[in-house]
Amino acid sequence: MTYRTVLIAALLALSAPQPGRTAGAAPDLAEVAGRYRITGASTIGFAVDQIGGGGIRGRFGQFAGTFNLKSGDLSHSVVSFELKPQSVSTGQGRIDNFLRSPAVFDSSEFETISFRSSSVQKTGTDTARISGTLTAKGHSGPEVFDVKLTSWNGGKIAFNVSGRILRSRYAMDVGTPIYSNVVQFDMMIEGQRN
Repeated sequence: MTYRTVLIAALLALSAPQPGRTAGAAPDLAEVAGRYRITGASTIGFAVDQIGGGGIRGRFGQFAGTFNLKSGDLSHSVVSFELKPQSVSTGQGRIDNFLRSPAVFDSSEFETISFRSSSVQKTGTDTARISGTLTAKGHSGPEVFDVKLTSWNGGKIAFNVSGRILRSRYAMDVGTPIYSNVVQFDMMIEGQRN
């Protein structure tokens, strides 16, 4: 689901120091432009709160994504991301199986959850917001994620991505209101320039 945010990191890199540069001296667009892929060093974590405390915490182990930052024209940059809901892991086999079942992800019928960006808005010197369309379990909806740049070295970008998605939008709201309708995402994403 979240996935989607790599472009923002590249946009944020426009204002981040690069090796050999002084702080505050941003690389130009030509330096950060190009195609990047999300690496396996990334982590896609999520949480669903429960009334009275506890809840479900987990991550997805299989995902892939790219972003293409267009030199001279950020409006034509594209982020795409997909994850495999079958790869969900909470550390509890019974909960993992339930999440994979037709009641939640229905991962045997819907093998991927995908995101494609539609816009990026810089919100600070090292933060941005990315909007796009998330598709899960045969349903699509608009989603927004906040991104904070954590590092940029010319070939690799790393950032934290957070967002909140309503489960009901994707026919996954089983267990509400005992379990929150809101899924909170906390992702650490690393991108490698191709």
